[in-house]
Amino acid sequence: MKTARKNKVKFLKNQKGQGMVEYILLLVVVIGLVMAFKKPITDKFNEITNKTTAGMDAVVQ
Repeated sequence: MKTARKNKVKFLKNQKGQGMVEYILLLVVVIGLVMAFKKPITDKFNEITNKTTAGMDAVVQ
């Protein structure tokens, strides 16, 4: 009887898989945020690349 209880306590204290679950949940949150803000992120990226391209064109000419 004591062995079964010790095994249950040992099982409940085992946290080997906890780290992987946390990483997966964090990845899901990041992907969700990127998908939710895809348009503003894309617009800002395009704005920055256009400014960079315009600046480089001014230097080359």
